[in-house]
Amino acid sequence: MSEAAPRRLDGAAWLARGPLPRLLAALDRDGEEARVIGGAVRNALLGETPHEFDIATTALPETVIARAAASGFKSVPTGIEHGTVTVIVAGTPFEVTTLRQDVETFGRRATVRFGRDWRTDAERRDFTINALSVSRDGTLHDYVGGLADIAVRRVRFIGEARERIREDYLRILRFFRFHAAYGHGAPDPAGLHAAIAERAGLSRLSRERVRMEWMKLLAAAGVVDAVRVMADAGFVGLLLGNVPLVDSLSRLVAIEAQRGIAADPVRRLAALCVVVTEDAERLREQLRLSNAEHERLAAMAQGWWRVGRDLSGRAMRALLFELGPQAFADRVMLAWARDGADPEDPDWNAALGLPARWAAPRFPVRSADLVARGVPAGPALGAALAEAQSAWIAADFPDDPASFERIAAAAASRHRGRG
Repeated sequence: MSEAAPRRLDGAAWLARGPLPRLLAALDRDGEEARVIGGAVRNALLGETPHEFDIATTALPETVIARAAASGFKSVPTGIEHGTVTVIVAGTPFEVTTLRQDVETFGRRATVRFGRDWRTDAERRDFTINALSVSRDGTLHDYVGGLADIAVRRVRFIGEARERIREDYLRILRFFRFHAAYGHGAPDPAGLHAAIAERAGLSRLSRERVRMEWMKLLAAAGVVDAVRVMADAGFVGLLLGNVPLVDSLSRLVAIEAQRGIAADPVRRLAALCVVVTEDAERLREQLRLSNAEHERLAAMAQGWWRVGRDLSGRAMRALLFELGPQAFADRVMLAWARDGADPEDPDWNAALGLPARWAAPRFPVRSADLVARGVPAGPALGAALAEAQSAWIAADFPDDPASFERIAAAAASRHRGRG
């Protein structure tokens, strides 16, 4: 495919201001060329503001390092064996990578040779929308049809899809993730067919890499449609080990949208896959989840089914006191999604909004209060404190001195003299 007719990237202030043009000016001269490539260009064409900028260059890594030093920039050889140097300009890091061509590919351990051919470098990338580049004067370069795919929001493999996937089987998940983030309509048929045909290769991937892609996919705006396709094709069961609850995920996403709540990949994972605590345990192993992620999933699994819109205000306040605001929101939102109620449901909206309306007061009874009433230090004191707190919660968090006195006296009377 010949390069598309020259076109300019208009309105890209980042090409003219800030640290990026300073770095491009240092690299793009004296017989070497440097361009911004990949996600920043794609996002700018889609009307989104880029926040990270990758640079491709004809210059060899040692030349990049020398030019960076001459311009007063710090450089770190973060992936120099693959041609990548991180250059820091005014506190902003940029990954600068020498043009490459694959000699042998096996996932992230591909053997590459440095080159000077922009087309060859573009053709070794995954999707057409990720292979666009822009010169520092704003000229766009498209060797693989990325502009046409941007126009219709299509995520399409470069060249033969099965070959691209065999180079790194993680590209199957990236196909669905990029479609969820940037695609419109059904996934590209050729890409979907290739992903299904090559899905056995997913078993070769580390669970850490699979987890990373799943979390990014779950955060994407179009996650529901993408996961529905993945479920129909058997990917969810293959990767997560259970029957996916796509409707539950769909309702959670709708609740987030109605409430203006940011996408939360862990909560969305729970909606899709977690019913009982065993599901949380399995996902910890399947995806190598962090301790914090696993604990959130387990907490949701332990009691979402006890939460209903018919719970009394007292019961909801007790639950908020027990869990804290985040775990309370997790459990309520998961229960709401499983309940099937409309995102506008007033009872569920009131429940989820409770932390904004009510903050649990501090438990007023102290150890000293019970010791003064004859409770000895040790196990008896701990039991008396726990009993007093339970009584205080059951009474709906009273804050008057008479209630404190009554609760402390009752707990002390049952544990006084127990050593």
